[in-house]
Parts: sequence; C-alpha cells; structure tokens
Amino acid sequence: MTNANTLSAGTAAQASESGAPADAKRAAVSGFVGTLIEYYDFSLYGYMAVVIAPLFFPSGDPTVSLLAALAVFGTAYFVRPLGGIVFGHIGDKYGRKTALMGTLICMGIGSTLMGLLPTFEQMGYFATALLVLVRLLQGFSAGGEVGGSATFISESSPPHMKATFGAFTPMGSTGGFAVAAAVAGAVTALTTPEQMSSWGWRIPFLLALPLTLLCIWARTRVRETYEGKPEKKEHSPIGAVFRLQTKALLQSTAISAATNGTAYIGLTYMSIHLVKQLGYPAGNVYWVATLAIGLSALLMPLGGYIGDRIGLRRLMLVGLIGYIILTYPMMGLMERSLTVAAWAYVVLMLNTVATQVSAYTLLPLLFQPQYRYTGVATGWNFGVIIAGGTAPYVAVKLVQMTENRQSPAYFVIAAAIIGLIGVMSIRRDAARSVT
Repeated sequence: MTNANTLSAGTAAQASESGAPADAKRAAVSGFVGTLIEYYDFSLYGYMAVVIAPLFFPSGDPTVSLLAALAVFGTAYFVRPLGGIVFGHIGDKYGRKTALMGTLICMGIGSTLMGLLPTFEQMGYFATALLVLVRLLQGFSAGGEVGGSATFISESSPPHMKATFGAFTPMGSTGGFAVAAAVAGAVTALTTPEQMSSWGWRIPFLLALPLTLLCIWARTRVRETYEGKPEKKEHSPIGAVFRLQTKALLQSTAISAATNGTAYIGLTYMSIHLVKQLGYPAGNVYWVATLAIGLSALLMPLGGYIGDRIGLRRLMLVGLIGYIILTYPMMGLMERSLTVAAWAYVVLMLNTVATQVSAYTLLPLLFQPQYRYTGVATGWNFGVIIAGGTAPYVAVKLVQMTENRQSPAYFVIAAAIIGLIGVMSIRRDAARSVT
C-alpha cells in the first residue's frame, strides 16, 4: 500500500525530471489566470447574493430570501466532487491540459448563462430552477479546476520551489474573489439601486465570456506534464484513491475543510456580515472586500517563498493558529467603524495566505502520479462540502440563532482545529517542502 504521508518515490522521480524554470513559470501563469477566471465566475454569486435574493426568492422577510439564495450558493459545492471525479479521470487518463480546458469551458458557459437568466417575476419558479441548474454547472466545473491546477503546477515545478510556484493557484483563486468584489463594487457605484436590480447585476456575469477566451489562449501555451494511459481500461483513478491511498484522502479532506472553512468566511460571508449585520453601505463594503482579499492574493507568492524555506507543515500551523486566536476579537473590532473593520478584515485574511499556500502545495505531494489529479480534486472537494460552501449559510444561521454577531468565529475555530489534526497526522518528510 502506498505511503501517503511522504513524498512518494514516483513523485520524487518525476520532480527530478520535470520542473524546468521556463515550464514552471508558464504553468504557474496559466494556472493563475485560469483559476482567477474560474473563481471570479464562481464567487460572483456570493457577492451578488444580496441583489439576487429578492429577484429569484421573493419573500416578505429579507433574511429568508438571503438564506434561500445562500442555500443555492451552497448547492454548487455538493456537485463539486462529481466534477472532481469526472475531470480527475480525464486528467489522469488523457492528460492534465485536456481536463483543465474542459473545466474552463464549462465555467465560462455557466457564468454567461447566469447573466442571461430570467427572474422570478418573469418566469416564476422556472427561473429559480434555472438558477439552481446553472449554479450546479459552475460547481461541477470548479470541482475539477483547483485540483488540476495544483497538480499541474506541482508537476511542472522543481522540488525546491514547489511552494513558490504552487502559490500561484491560491493567488488565482483568491484573486478571483477580489476581482469579483471589485467588479461588483464598480457596477454598484455606476448604477442606481433600481438599475442594479433591473439589469446591473447581469454585467459582471456576462464579462465571463471574454475572460474565458483569454484563459483558453493562455492554457494552449503550456506543456503537458503527465501522459495518461487510456488503454488501461481496468484502471479507475477514483477507485485507486479510495483503495490505495485512504489515509492521504482523509488528510487532504481535513486540510481542505480547514482551509476552505476559514477562508470562505472572509471570501464570501464577511461582505454580507458588514452589510446586513453591521449596516455599512454595500458599495463601500465591496471595496473593503477588494482591499482585504486582493492584498492576501498579492501576498501568496511571499507565502510560497516562506513555505519553501520553513516547510509547509509549519506554515500551515501558523495560519490555523492565527485563525483560532484572532477571528473572534477581529470580528468584535469590526463593529466600531468601517475603517477599523477594513483593517480587521485584512488581519484575518493574512492567515489565509499561510493556509492556502500550504494546502495547495502539500496535497499533490500526498498522491501517486497516476491518480494524483483525482486524489487532490476529491480530497479538496470533500473538504469544501464539509466547511467551504456551507460557511456563509452557517454563519448567517449562527447569528440568527444566537443573536451574537461574532458567533461565526466559532465555525472558523472549529474548522481550524480539524486542520490542525490533519496537518499533525502528516509525518515529517526528508523533503524540505513538507517538513
């Protein structure tokens, strides 16, 4: 049985053969651009939830409408494992590039359709059903993107720089949230509330089409890192992951749950919190979110540089402990003013630099090459279901149930503890990046 806790012999051999600097740079840039666009498309729904809620889930109670919209936001995460399995199978059988092109095209189609949807007023519950279907398509696509991008960059990078280049995946995913927040803020500033509800909310989604075409061009320029063997019909990557690398799957799930559970409070819920719970103007909050999330995205390469020097386990522990100690007091400070809230938001998002760089770089090292794409995607998506997609819904519900506006911090702390258990179960390895 393959040891999932150390850098496998197959991985080490591949790492010694691959990782030419030019190839690694192209792979990192391609992964960054692709993940940025994917997560711009995917996260827009969260930022537009306050506007979308009454358009697709009309109710006399705004909180009920918002919870319904956030529930749909969460449904996209439940289909992510299916996307991970399908695109992982393609990536492990036919090559990483083929699968990554597929995820991109699916997301581009889904986001463009989102901008063209009829509202409840126009088509009733049929419009709501279409919204759910399009959101599921986005989730299916996202399920194959991150695991594939992390795998592709890891296989293209030299052993001593895996975190440095691996940081481009979380820089893209986090940057996608920042760009989405910026676009949402710009459209909000340039339209009246009535215009925003009527047609303004569609503009950010329709921007997906030209962005997708740009990313397709970027991904055609990178070299394949793994040649699959489709003739081996008996080989099932997902079956092999469950059968041969169960421990690695559990570890990656725990690390993903912690990384996503902590990050998504900042990436998706915090703007809702600042608007709905604390009453700050929505347009200003979008720019605060852009600042906090954008800064954390820009710092990802620095996190990768540090990770290659102190080790991924240590870097992950720094981020998780930071969340445990800081989340509750920072959320308390946010009540003082929007300026204070902005800085508290930035402090919280700095922790995600450590956790995301570590997670995205570490997970590919746990799995054998022949089913690495599937293993990373499956573990990551299981963790997203447990604590990522549910984060904004649970946060709103916690505040509603406890009448404590800082109660979402308990969710973050619980997720971080799960991550601590997962990280500590990974044995120290001779490879510096894992130590």
